[in-house]
Amino acid sequence: MSGSFSRRAFGLGSLACGFLGSAYAQADDNAPAPDKQDAATPPQLERILCYVGGYTQHGPPGGNGDGITVFEMDRKTGALNHLNTFTDVASPSFIAFSPDKLFLYAVNEINDFEGKNTGAVTAFSVNHGTGALTKLNTVSSGGADPAHLSVHPSGKYVMVANYTGGNFALLRVQKDGSLGQMTTLIHNTGPRMPDRASDNPPGNFAISDHSGSHPHMIHADPSGRFVAVADAGLDRMYVYGINLETGRLFPAKKPFTTMTAGSAPRHFQFSADGLRLYILCEQDSKVVVANFDAKTGDIAPQQAVSSLTAHFRGSTLAAGILFSPDEHFLYVSNRLGDSLAVFQVAKDGGLTLVDEIWTHADYGRALKFDPSGSYLFVANQRSDSITSFRVDKTTGKIGFTWDFTPIGSPTCFEFLTLPA
Repeated sequence: MSGSFSRRAFGLGSLACGFLGSAYAQADDNAPAPDKQDAATPPQLERILCYVGGYTQHGPPGGNGDGITVFEMDRKTGALNHLNTFTDVASPSFIAFSPDKLFLYAVNEINDFEGKNTGAVTAFSVNHGTGALTKLNTVSSGGADPAHLSVHPSGKYVMVANYTGGNFALLRVQKDGSLGQMTTLIHNTGPRMPDRASDNPPGNFAISDHSGSHPHMIHADPSGRFVAVADAGLDRMYVYGINLETGRLFPAKKPFTTMTAGSAPRHFQFSADGLRLYILCEQDSKVVVANFDAKTGDIAPQQAVSSLTAHFRGSTLAAGILFSPDEHFLYVSNRLGDSLAVFQVAKDGGLTLVDEIWTHADYGRALKFDPSGSYLFVANQRSDSITSFRVDKTTGKIGFTWDFTPIGSPTCFEFLTLPA
């Protein structure tokens, strides 16, 4: 469409190692040598590894990445230092660990797996001595261009959302961590929705694809009793119950909640107690705060708040959403606008925007805290870099570290803590 930016053009359609030093990353000349460490300084007991996925050349976006890259994080500075890259994997645009962290699963955001119009999911075992990945197997995702996956809390199933395929599936996890049979494949249907929301940010020319069902995220609630699906094409949040023995999903008492027309619900976060659901809508860049009934799976929206400050004008699409470890703050990335929004979470779950900061890079996607919660990392797809921010755990505000980690078309993270 002339003069318009589609979500695929500025999202999945345009998507496709070392470390750049900074003032924060410079060594302290007065620091003791490792074998003469001050007795008051605790020994380095753990290593923190960061796994980064993104878009490779094989896939509709035609990305710049090489596969899944493994970095080690400097615990003092937050700098990411390249260890290795697993290259035998196509466009791993979303990755997730099993609950026991022994296995890693990646979508292959492609549409030609084994010559069919479908994407794939790849399973890896993780060496907890070195952090190295070993491929176990790759199976069909059941639909084209899978955009998200998660592992059920039971560890029994990998759940995958096929964006272009318009469906979502459950894959059984075998005893060795490899992927077995597909137990569920569901394709939702509904009326054609508008490409832009009625509450679109002023001056926003970006559009979201509403040509049909486009599941963008699938994840269980903390109890594992329910599975929620954000459908960005139908503007709905679906909820299903799950039979853990058969791997079959069945509609909840209220099968779906309709969001603002054209808003494109993309990602979401449950509170740890499972009583609230925070839904990020990409097209109107809003977070919808909803109560979640842990007995019935019912979603009841309570508040909608913009991830943009009132002065913003122009094209933007919200992307990632993430709680701080203590859930006192919520963070959102805004693509095109290239900003990070910081919300304070009230005791009743309500949100107040307290800060907005430039990502210092282009098209920020996923957000991730390191295990300590001291650093927030952003995968900047278009500028082929990861940027990081120091976190004030009291105020929730973040400050840029001036660390840029070069990596082709990054889109997602996972962290793993290993013995030193």
